[in-house]
Amino acid sequence: MLKSVGVAAMLHGVGALAAAGEDGAAVFELRVYHTAEGKLPALLTRFREHTVGIFTRHGITSIAYWTPLDEPLKDRTLFYVLKYPSREEAARRWKAFQDDPEWQKVKAESEANGKLVEKVDSTFLQLTDFSPKV
Repeated sequence: MLKSVGVAAMLHGVGALAAAGEDGAAVFELRVYHTAEGKLPALLTRFREHTVGIFTRHGITSIAYWTPLDEPLKDRTLFYVLKYPSREEAARRWKAFQDDPEWQKVKAESEANGKLVEKVDSTFLQLTDFSPKV
């Protein structure tokens, strides 16, 4: 499934987005949201208008967001990459995000007519020693 959307091509350049001067301890998280039928536009609106800002407030760095061009994932899937200083910070910041009253309200309101996301895949990644750095 991931082969069909070219994950390698999607992630090309993530290494170039690492900030100069980092000691290499940063970790990245690839998240894949599989949406309920017809719910991708609502999910994108929620991210655009609320989620990204709440992430920022909790120290979660957004690298990039993608939607597939090809079937079968087109119109049903959101890929995105987040950056954290460490796995420990990822867990702490993600919990703070999930416990945030604004997030809980936004999530509940956006799902008033049913869940937007059916399944979430999460994979933590580290940069290789040959990844470009800027």
